[in-house]
Amino acid sequence: MSGAKSSSAIETTGTAEAVRPYRGRFAPTPSGPLHFGSLVAALASYLEARAHRGEWLVRIEDIDPPRERPGAADQILSQLERLGLHWDGPVLRQSTRNDAYQDAIDRLLRLGMLRRCTCSRAALAALPENRARAPGEDLYHPAECVGIEPGLAGRHALRLRVPDRDIEFLDRAQGPQSGNVARTHGDFVLRRRDGLYAYQLAVVVDDASQGILDIVRGMDLLTSTPRQILVQDALGFARVSYMHVPLAVDESGRKLSKSDDAPVVALAGPGLQLAAALEFLGQRPPADLWRAGAAEVLQWGVANWRPDGFEGVTTRPVPDAGRREAAKQEG
Repeated sequence: MSGAKSSSAIETTGTAEAVRPYRGRFAPTPSGPLHFGSLVAALASYLEARAHRGEWLVRIEDIDPPRERPGAADQILSQLERLGLHWDGPVLRQSTRNDAYQDAIDRLLRLGMLRRCTCSRAALAALPENRARAPGEDLYHPAECVGIEPGLAGRHALRLRVPDRDIEFLDRAQGPQSGNVARTHGDFVLRRRDGLYAYQLAVVVDDASQGILDIVRGMDLLTSTPRQILVQDALGFARVSYMHVPLAVDESGRKLSKSDDAPVVALAGPGLQLAAALEFLGQRPPADLWRAGAAEVLQWGVANWRPDGFEGVTTRPVPDAGRREAAKQEG
């Protein structure tokens, strides 16, 4: 993707959108400290916003307590500050937004766009369509529920009724995309059986509330995009622009876990971490930048930001930050 193509998200001819300010965001889940993969997403979204002289917001997606680690949210914010990734405005925490999510649920119920579901995850996982899916992956739900389990008659999830049609969008890094949610996931959950609101609902409601129309995030969320577009359409929200950056993998192509990523982020100073993330994103930072402080690295990154450095790239190995650190120490 060229820099001009990236700018097309906010530069159009003869429309009001030509003058709308850019507003991006970074929205981590507090399941642990910032790791290399999340650093890449944070830096890419920051640089895209600052290169457009726009705002960059931070939102903590803490709507799933079982997945959260105590203190992780504050740790992530401290890491961002140490890296010089300073955000605009207050940090929004999804745990304070239940009323907004329920308002969206009530609206969809009035429109007849939700249906009750008592299926357990175990029952869905046993379906032929789900047997090959990886643990933790979102499961396919058929057009009808698989049956009411004993003791669950009073507990139900709410699923969005999904039309059987292709959802198409242009990803500013990965090119044209198309997905049929009815065939890949079926009707999907917006409010869980335990009463918690689903990520697919909360992210759409909060992006609309915060005026976010340009989203930069990791490739692991690309498959969520058609579902989020369906929620946007159902609630009458404007569609947003997407840019998905590559996932960090090891030399064998395996996605790095948080424990694998942690040593990379823990190395030395913030300047080195940012330079490693820039190299990962194909920005080709000069050799002397690896010895610079965070402010200088970020200044160079904004001035030289080129999303075409990762155009069409879905995965990349983590740069040899250890080698760079050794060179820095020798210098």
